[in-house]
Amino acid sequence: MTKKQRALLLVEGLKREYPEAICSLVADNPFELLVATRLSAQCTDARVNLVTPALFDKYKTLDDYVNADVKDIENIIHSCGFYHGKARDIIEMARGVRDRFGGVVPDNIEDLTSLQGVGRKTANLIVGDVYKKPAVVADTHLIRLANRMGLVSTKDPKKVEIELKKILPPEESNDFCHRAVLHGRAVCTARKADCKNCSLSDACKRII
Repeated sequence: MTKKQRALLLVEGLKREYPEAICSLVADNPFELLVATRLSAQCTDARVNLVTPALFDKYKTLDDYVNADVKDIENIIHSCGFYHGKARDIIEMARGVRDRFGGVVPDNIEDLTSLQGVGRKTANLIVGDVYKKPAVVADTHLIRLANRMGLVSTKDPKKVEIELKKILPPEESNDFCHRAVLHGRAVCTARKADCKNCSLSDACKRII
């Protein structure tokens, strides 16, 4: 079985198991999703979703963020961890979007990663979820599953992204990543791969 054949089987298997491929982060617009994703670094999505309502309620526009007192944002996002750097990045991201991109969150990886605090994982999430373009969000769950399933043999996020883009159908790539996150939380966890209760046994290299 080639990697592309395996990928197609896994795409279909995850579709059956997780019909709704949705992002766990809650946001009402592209910039809010950008902020939520930055906060999710070294933090659970569940915790971010508890914190962002107060942040988004107080800061509604790019100007609000640009003119914000960094300590106020730090106080709101404190429980997400690494709050000093995250608060500074949020303000600078807003400044970059406002001043360099006319207030519109960019739709491509190059421009997105030019913003303060935005890496390829965040950029791919925006490109895929907001602009519905093919994207691979190489987070910890996806990296773990892609290796275990035999799709890649590297833990480098950028290499995982590039390799998966070669074998996943472009129109399925974004949803595949969301479903992999759900599967990585429910079944194929960091602590243990629960192979006995996994629905992907017909395609996973770990099993076959």
